[in-house]
Amino acid sequence: MDLGIKGKVALITGASKGIGLAAAWDLAREGAHVALVARGKELVEQKAAEIAKAAGVKTLPLVGDMHKGDDARRVVQQAADHFGRIDILVNCAGSSPGGSVENLREEQWLESLNLKFMGYVRTTTAVVPIMKQQKSGRIINVIGNDGIKPIYFELTPGAANAAGINFTLAICEDLARHGILVNCINPGPVDTERWWGLVRTLARERGISEEAANTLAIKSIPIGRLCTAEEVSYLVVMLAAERASFVNGASISVDGGQRKAIMDT
Repeated sequence: MDLGIKGKVALITGASKGIGLAAAWDLAREGAHVALVARGKELVEQKAAEIAKAAGVKTLPLVGDMHKGDDARRVVQQAADHFGRIDILVNCAGSSPGGSVENLREEQWLESLNLKFMGYVRTTTAVVPIMKQQKSGRIINVIGNDGIKPIYFELTPGAANAAGINFTLAICEDLARHGILVNCINPGPVDTERWWGLVRTLARERGISEEAANTLAIKSIPIGRLCTAEEVSYLVVMLAAERASFVNGASISVDGGQRKAIMDT
């Protein structure tokens, strides 16, 4: 099936690992040129080179910290200058510390909101004028299911994610008249570095082993396993496809039907 992505230009934040990297690979396999943004220069350059060689598309590694407005604006402009356009923005940069309310410091709350929420706002704000000029574009925010299914142990990501979902749904109506579609994907636990960091925190707070913490958390997922980064990135590609031309303002959970809070099984 031709998804209509070939030749498009995608900018992906958090693209050197995890879901962001999987999205870069899958968009490239469909023929999109990809600008990969991450904080680590060596790794993002390595991944961009691997994708270009394997998929036969143009890639652009960009170093930027989405904590910083200047960085966000710079990488968006660099990608637009290099490729001449940006058709797809995938916001995927940022993680937030887990922990219960007694064990979180104020700076952890601020860190979470600055990166996981404001980072998305910064890149979106920078790319909208480019997409308006093109009269087309797709903005896909990879957020998280704890923004709609509050979990006492994921307070800072839950707050940032709830803000991100609200932001996505608030701007989609205004931007649609300019040909820009905005949607968000809300993964549950995904087998990435961030997940295993949360498992370590869970284990420490509960006084149990990391293996036991992971097992208990997985019991909250009816499917009985973690999601893979690729299972999220497939949906990114679907939302970027021309065939998804009437999907706007969607908030899609990819969590295996998770209902119970982690550790409450």
